[in-house]
Amino acid sequence: MLGRGIRPNRLTYPFLFKACAAIGAIKVGKQIHTDALKRGEDSVVYVQNTLVLFYGSCGKINYARRVFDEMTMRTVVSWNSIVSACIENYRIKDSMELFVRMRDCGFEPDEVTMVGLLSACVGLGNLSLGKWVHSQVIEKGLIVNCKLGTSLVDMYAKCGDVYCAGRVFDRMTERSVWTWSAMILGYAQHGCAVEALALFEKMNRGAIKPNYVTYLGVLCACSHAGLVGDGRRFFHEMQDLHGIKPVMAHYGAMVDCFGRAGLLREAYTFITKMPVKPDAVMWRTLLSACKIHDVNDYSGVGEKVGKSLLELEPRSGGNFVMVANKYADVGMWEKAERVRRGMRDRGLKKMTGVSCVKVGDSIHRFFPGDDSQDACEGIHLLALLNGLNLHSKMVHYEQSI
Repeated sequence: MLGRGIRPNRLTYPFLFKACAAIGAIKVGKQIHTDALKRGEDSVVYVQNTLVLFYGSCGKINYARRVFDEMTMRTVVSWNSIVSACIENYRIKDSMELFVRMRDCGFEPDEVTMVGLLSACVGLGNLSLGKWVHSQVIEKGLIVNCKLGTSLVDMYAKCGDVYCAGRVFDRMTERSVWTWSAMILGYAQHGCAVEALALFEKMNRGAIKPNYVTYLGVLCACSHAGLVGDGRRFFHEMQDLHGIKPVMAHYGAMVDCFGRAGLLREAYTFITKMPVKPDAVMWRTLLSACKIHDVNDYSGVGEKVGKSLLELEPRSGGNFVMVANKYADVGMWEKAERVRRGMRDRGLKKMTGVSCVKVGDSIHRFFPGDDSQDACEGIHLLALLNGLNLHSKMVHYEQSI
């Protein structure tokens, strides 16, 4: 086009930025941005909207914010673009602040806005916030179309409220394969294996072709229910009947299925015959199963798994602790000390654990040995009072005897 001397205009650039966003072509996109700047087309609102989309998709959230902040005119699409860009780049708090600014500026959110916000709620794991977003959907009278309904199901399921997820799912008049998959996976991840598999059968009767997420939920359900035979069948059916190529998550679900059933050798053989290289999560899953079903390592699988795990992630302190604890559990103190020594020699430390407690609208984070919380004295005092209360009850019980 340029070679023929045809000048691009404000309708040309949005398509180019969308193309660059789709393939992550950050260098080419910046060059096109420069060209738009030279031709004076960068100040057009729908060019700027796609610029925000482009930079957000390429992980350059600071560039996206700069384009957005310099916009002299904004539309709902502008706000949706920057909110989505923040969520994609794990700036969840920023996305919520932008939503508040959007409302303050007089813009009414639409279905796209709500889908983005529900995704942010999933990232935060904040069910209360997700319910508030749902209430806004109802209050604004927004149409719960397939995409918004699927986002609601996904939010409720991933935030732990499977009942509400099921209520939303049942009330939807239009469902896609993603809707069914979100509900099946939600049931499976919360131990409702029977419900997940029943829903999968109902989905098949409705002539909806499953996808890779559907089968991930089905395999997780088989794992929780101890249905090893069904798990094998579904794993092969996924490939042979539907042509779905397994990804790491599917292989991991099968290893978990074997491990929960105590089939450690079969799980290890399955890993060694995989066409892809196993990741550390898979090895840790099997090592945990070995600690439960074969604590003395009579099968020899635990030794092999521990070695593979340390070779794969030699700089992870948590892996060393996990392997050392397995040896210590069965009294193999020399091996446990050898692993601990290797950890010290590398200067590694186990990542500190953290607990989160939600009080009112605030989330408080606690670390081991951290007394920096403002209410720390009150927390220790409460623990003391609970202890005294329990002691008094025990004394009263003994006197009554």
